[in-house]
Amino acid sequence: MADGEAHPQAKFHSMTEGTAADWAAIGLAGQSYRKELPDRLMAHLKMLESDSGGFPVTRLEHSLQTATRAHRDGRDEEYVVCALMHDIGDILGPSNHAEIGAVIMKPYVSEANHWMLDKHGVFQGYYFFHYLGLDRDMREQYRGHPHFEYCAQFCHLYDQNSFDPAYQSMPLEAFEPMLRRVFERPKQSIYLRAPAE
Repeated sequence: MADGEAHPQAKFHSMTEGTAADWAAIGLAGQSYRKELPDRLMAHLKMLESDSGGFPVTRLEHSLQTATRAHRDGRDEEYVVCALMHDIGDILGPSNHAEIGAVIMKPYVSEANHWMLDKHGVFQGYYFFHYLGLDRDMREQYRGHPHFEYCAQFCHLYDQNSFDPAYQSMPLEAFEPMLRRVFERPKQSIYLRAPAE
C-alpha cells in the first residue's frame, strides 16, 4: 500500500461481530500509528515550553536540564529519555503528572525506571512539601522498596537542581534519536505475542 493511501477498516459495529479480517485491518492501521508515537511525544514536549508554572525556567527547559545532567553523567539512553519525559504529564495532569509520564513509559522501560517515574513526585516533595504544609518525608512510606534509593538519587542528582536559567542544556533535537530508539518497540505490553518456542 503506497504512502497516503487509506488502510482498510474493520466492518463491525460491535466487537462481538469482529472477524480475523477486521482485526488484521486494525492491526495494520495501528502499526503506522504506533510508529508515529515519537512524533507525538516530541510535539507534546514542545508544548511544555509555553509554561513555567511559576518556576524560574519553562517546563521544557526543566526537562531538558534534567535529561542533559543525566546524559552528561553517563546514564544510559533509557534513563536519559526517562529524565526527559519525567514531567510530560505536567500539562495534562497537574495533580498526578508523575503517574502520567510513568504510564506512557511503562511498556518501553525497565521496572526500576518505571517505578522512578511513577514515584518521583512524592520523592521530589522532600525538597519542598514542608513549605506547603505537607510531610516532606512522605517518601518514607516506600523505604525498603528495592528502587527507593534509585528514585531518591534521580531526584537529588537530576530533578531538584534543574531550574537554573543559566544552565546550558542540550537542545530537544539532541534527544530525539534517543527517544526514537527507546520507543522503537515495547518491551512489555498485553498486545505483544509470546515468542514461539
